[in-house]
Amino acid sequence: MNRLFRRFWAMAALGALAGCASHPAPIDSARVGPFFTPRNVRADHLLPPWVLRVVLLPVHGGAVASAQTAENLDPIVAEALEHQGRFEVVTLSRDECAKSFGLPDLGSADPLPHDFLRILAEKFDAQAVLFVDLTDYIPYRPLAIGLRAKLALVTDQRMIWSFDEVFTLENPTIVNSVRRFYLHTELGSVPFDLSTDALQSPNRVAAYAADAMFRTLPPR
Repeated sequence: MNRLFRRFWAMAALGALAGCASHPAPIDSARVGPFFTPRNVRADHLLPPWVLRVVLLPVHGGAVASAQTAENLDPIVAEALEHQGRFEVVTLSRDECAKSFGLPDLGSADPLPHDFLRILAEKFDAQAVLFVDLTDYIPYRPLAIGLRAKLALVTDQRMIWSFDEVFTLENPTIVNSVRRFYLHTELGSVPFDLSTDALQSPNRVAAYAADAMFRTLPPR
């Protein structure tokens, strides 16, 4: 009886292995792609070597998002920019922007206050200013965030980089890219794949979008 019992379990184990071989685990597109590549980018070949400090303006929500939403994105955008390590980042607070220029934020397409760039250059010893605008913002399914950004030299107001893309989770390549962005950080600390949770969070999608945006900045 014991011999028959052992033979039964051995055959069952072989059957299970055969079943695994005939039904391989599905491939996770967050690991193999395809992934999203921003295309609406214009940039100098290299950053000017003398651009060492950049003033980052508050996120401009305009008519797309509430002032509170735009303000909540300020630290997310700042962290993504600092992570690239292209230059020293100085953030202009909303209070300081309002005190100096009469508005808590300024859009890249708005008329600039008189001597705006000169004032920032002298106050922060900066060589360039970075504008970030929200062009689209949908915080519910399917989540979407549009980002437009411009990096301008304070000396002659020349744009050395501009970006304009809408990141929507209706695009499968963006879904893959958002999940890939979180896979590496989260799977190192927890035994479960939590990257799909990011698809439900506007702030986490914004963090991916800001990172993808600033990766297109000119290298040194």
